[in-house]
Amino acid sequence: MGSTSDENHGSAGVGRRDLIKRSAALGLISVPTMSLLSACASGGGGGSSDGNGAQGQKSKDNPFGAKKGSKLDVMVFKGGYGDDYAKAWEADFDKKLGITSTHTGTQEITGKLQPRLNASNPPDIVDDSGAQQIKIDVLYKNDALLDLSEVLDAPSVDDPGTKVRDTLIPGTLDPGVQEGKVVALNYIYTVWGLWYSGKLFQEKGWQAPKTWDDFLAICQDAKKQGIGGLAHQGKYPYYINVAIMDLIAKKGGIDAVKAIDNLDPKAFVGSDAAQAGIEAIYEVVEKGLLMPGTNGLTHTESQTRWNQYKAAFITCGSWLENEQLKQTPADFDMKFLPMPLLAGSKMPFEAIRAGSGEPFIIPAKAGNLPAAKEFMRRMLSREWSTLFAKEANSLTILKDGVDASVKLRPGTQSTVDASKAAGSNTFRFLYPDWYSEMDTAIQNASNELMAKRIQPKEWLKRCQAAVDKQAKDPASKKNHHD
Repeated sequence: MGSTSDENHGSAGVGRRDLIKRSAALGLISVPTMSLLSACASGGGGGSSDGNGAQGQKSKDNPFGAKKGSKLDVMVFKGGYGDDYAKAWEADFDKKLGITSTHTGTQEITGKLQPRLNASNPPDIVDDSGAQQIKIDVLYKNDALLDLSEVLDAPSVDDPGTKVRDTLIPGTLDPGVQEGKVVALNYIYTVWGLWYSGKLFQEKGWQAPKTWDDFLAICQDAKKQGIGGLAHQGKYPYYINVAIMDLIAKKGGIDAVKAIDNLDPKAFVGSDAAQAGIEAIYEVVEKGLLMPGTNGLTHTESQTRWNQYKAAFITCGSWLENEQLKQTPADFDMKFLPMPLLAGSKMPFEAIRAGSGEPFIIPAKAGNLPAAKEFMRRMLSREWSTLFAKEANSLTILKDGVDASVKLRPGTQSTVDASKAAGSNTFRFLYPDWYSEMDTAIQNASNELMAKRIQPKEWLKRCQAAVDKQAKDPASKKNHHD
């Protein structure tokens, strides 16, 4: 994300974007070899309770005894969200508790974190994200992670009568679970769908569409006026799958989602929802309603042209606004839109794909465990959640986590509104994290379809073949979307 898109994508062309997409699918990325972590295999499961002498007096407002005058070592992935939010947290931590911070903002998480883990001198809290992330299950298997239950069972900063875990959006802790323990806190709440310019829509007299027919009508009107209908980030077909898979989910309901995740022999071929979803997208292609050239563009190239009013809609997740800050005109009025409905859809229009990402960890051998736990507890306060929303233009996993008096950027505010409107009508696909080879095969089929090299029937056939191939892997039986 952000202006460093090339290095964020890495050699595989996914990297940072792959991390964010998987946040809704229990998402984590790159797997270092086990030998990298051999030196921290003796890391223990819980760490020292006094944090090497950093234990202070425990109190109602300081349940872990974070010690005034001690230092906190913070390492943050500096990607599309930047790291200004963490600096704002650290300044507040110092102001309120008298604890100063050493701050490292980097995209080279493995390069910076690995040697310190090996030397048993890790940072106190880490945002373990990006293309150079050390995968959570690898860290866990090497006893390098603190069980976060003590933080989650502590009293909430905002309501001491409520545990921290009970203030979070349901399901958002799931991605950080290993063998029943929460060992990573996926902090950012991401939503996916369509995006449009409020200014352009007002100028053209367009209303945000709730049905696919209304969506197509706007695309057709845009085409007549020399504007593309739908833009997508063609070089990374993950993005058009946002539209395709959301249409399938909303058409067929949660059963359609589970059929794909659970490798059903009729997940695609024989699925009315899958057929309807892919035929709807192909109609956009067939009628020439794509933004010209979009199939050959990177994510930032396509998004920038959309910012230049060269397309009415674009598919993306809620990192889009922060990623495009420098390219977005001041009066663009960015807006989020849930995927419009196909006729006979089982989910309501307000339903959105949503989930948590950006895993924060506390190393088991952190030198200042009391302060690290208190820092994480405050991350899950409304004040710090609002600070994050202001600095990084995105939501956190805290329920109603943004102070209503704070003025957010229009795109971020629209995701707040959409999340409230959706309520419990959220869904997520788990297959991208469980089955990366299958995910890649589906993305490749979508790439061929958008270029008109195959048609919907062949797309369904290729996707089903990817499902059937995955189902033959014995390891697949360990996963089930209930």
